[in-house]
Amino acid sequence: MSLAEAYPPKWYKRIFFTVLCLAGVTAFSVQKHDVLEQLRNRVISEHAESLTGQELVDYVNRNQAFFKAAPSKFSMESMKAKLMDVKYLAEPEHVEELVIDEAIPDSFDARQKWPQCSSISNIRDQSDCGSCWAFGAAEAMSDRICIASNGKTQVSISADDVLSCCGKTCGDGCNGGYPLQAWKYWEKHGICTGGSYESQSGCKPYPIPPCGHHANETYFGPCPKDEYDTPVCTNTCIAGYPVAYNDDKHFGKSAYGVPKTVEGIQKEIMTNGPVEAAYTVYEDFYQYTGGVYVHTGGQKVGGHAVRILGWGVDNKTPYWLVANSWNTDWGENGYFRIVRGLNECGIEHAIVAGLPK
Repeated sequence: MSLAEAYPPKWYKRIFFTVLCLAGVTAFSVQKHDVLEQLRNRVISEHAESLTGQELVDYVNRNQAFFKAAPSKFSMESMKAKLMDVKYLAEPEHVEELVIDEAIPDSFDARQKWPQCSSISNIRDQSDCGSCWAFGAAEAMSDRICIASNGKTQVSISADDVLSCCGKTCGDGCNGGYPLQAWKYWEKHGICTGGSYESQSGCKPYPIPPCGHHANETYFGPCPKDEYDTPVCTNTCIAGYPVAYNDDKHFGKSAYGVPKTVEGIQKEIMTNGPVEAAYTVYEDFYQYTGGVYVHTGGQKVGGHAVRILGWGVDNKTPYWLVANSWNTDWGENGYFRIVRGLNECGIEHAIVAGLPK
């Protein structure tokens, strides 16, 4: 008996359509798998690692099609000033895994999920200070406070407050720090509000000015030879701010590591909001201008911390959507995408987060 004889015409059509759909899904999964396998098996030669400047840009653009590179606006000194020592890329010991029934979508963007929370779309500028660990934390905390309140509490948590006041517990200020300790500081001591240097908003806005040239030709003055000094901790708000420092603080009720799996990271983001991730930076990352970043060449420069707010697939390549803190004229308007599922540069193995009180 044929399939057509076994089932009425309408059922035959449904079965045929279902088979086609399943075949399409399977083919799509295999194609994504193939891309990841190719990237997993790639070998970066010593020659590629030794390249720098324009030679590295040319090599990157010639040897892969995942992202585009261009000469960096940052000097090598400025690059290193924005980063921290790789010793701060510690994997969290305590990990909390969410158990949810909701299906994980192929793409997710926290800006679209929670449009009432303006902080999620905010790109900051850490300037020439290795304060990325404080920025990634302050940004994600701001997002999560808004999300937990259903948009009722809109704040910009001060990167300066944790950078300058957490002390040796967190690390070494502008020389780097441990992202998880920033979240623990939020839980134990609380962190006040504070916007960007230009905005001068909140209790303790960021005190370090942007420096150097930016894409809009604005010149913020020369960058320091090394990184800026860590700001001095103060327990007062800027003049004219109507709330006392201690009264302005927001507290966390938990701080934890996120599972080192794609699914675990996705569940955490789609349930509670953006997370903070730390990873290793190579010179070709500075030259990134758009696309899905995959490390291709150049020397290791240091460690960095950022905020992951979503994921997606571009031309069969799965990626994480990430907010950087190098102003809006870097990367894709301040954001970048990095291949997902390979722990590229360690970005999936040192993710931390927390929940607000």
